[in-house]
Amino acid sequence: MITYCTNIHPGETWDAVFGALQQHIPAVKSAVSPNAPFPIGLRLPNLAAVQLTAAENNRFQRWLEEQDCFVPTLNGFPYGSFHNYRIKENVYLPDWRSPERSAYTIRLADLLSTWLPKAITGSISTVPLGFKGAARKDDLPTILKQLEAVLSHLARIYEQSGEKILLALEPEPGCLLETTAEVCRFFNDFELPERLRRHLGLCYDCCHQAVEMEDPVASLAELRGAGIEIAKVQISSAIRIKDPAATLLQPFAEPCYLHQVVIRRQDGSITRYADLPSALTGHDRQSGDEWRCHFHVPIFQERFGDLGTTRSFIQLLLPVVPTGVLLEVETYTWDVLPKALRCESVTDSIIREISWLKEQLNAAHCDP
Repeated sequence: MITYCTNIHPGETWDAVFGALQQHIPAVKSAVSPNAPFPIGLRLPNLAAVQLTAAENNRFQRWLEEQDCFVPTLNGFPYGSFHNYRIKENVYLPDWRSPERSAYTIRLADLLSTWLPKAITGSISTVPLGFKGAARKDDLPTILKQLEAVLSHLARIYEQSGEKILLALEPEPGCLLETTAEVCRFFNDFELPERLRRHLGLCYDCCHQAVEMEDPVASLAELRGAGIEIAKVQISSAIRIKDPAATLLQPFAEPCYLHQVVIRRQDGSITRYADLPSALTGHDRQSGDEWRCHFHVPIFQERFGDLGTTRSFIQLLLPVVPTGVLLEVETYTWDVLPKALRCESVTDSIIREISWLKEQLNAAHCDP
């Protein structure tokens, strides 16, 4: 299955979320899935989830049937507002130390269980425990308690109605879970009964792992060896450049989102920065440095001007993605992209990204 994440569309209330779906989904489906049901990667903030009454849910389900669409996954990462103001590290709050995070995720699970088609495993992507600048290792007992409460709820849904939903932790630079090695250690150390373990998985974001300088084939092999289930893969691309001049990256140092930077020197040493401005002002640039920046750019772009992207990470990953895993295009940064990268409407850009991904899957001899 191929979809896109609707976190690209602003909207925190249910009316705004549903309005964005009504505006964009029909055109996207007509272009990329005219003869088959179209999966929607739905971003549902807490306020919208609270406002979604039983009557509104019935209305939404009727709309899904009319549009020949379904919802296999929810983006439960950002809890609140996600567009048009300074979010930065607050995007992780409330994190998994907080009962608010578990209550929100349980609310999402209850809604998703009413939307899932039979025989499809659903997923809810979520914060990778917390941001390293806020959550610490000594917070782990509290974090694990919150996670277990949600996993127990998912297990009850499965046992009572048969809908299987995975809680999909999404590793991200600067968080308690960012590298593949950290993910494997966490899953190994987090002792759970099988009843709960089967509901814990991973949301694998290509942009995030490319920023970490990881090899996609080796990364997936390590996860598979650790017995970690990949609930979905977010198809996304980061900025990549050698020996950058500050003037090239400066247009991407915008005030809304956190744009973590990882820099690899020629000797293989790694330096990490929490955000692009601190990297631009604090790094002693040397010849041969390779910079990768957590700024989601259109996946069909190999480069723009003198800046490159990590598109090749996606192309290397696709042939080894497990069969049947949901692929979700995620370029939520549309509103803050430099104007040169927004040469078409947001709907047309989404269609172009999904079409490019389908072409790459065909080239990789995978099922679209």
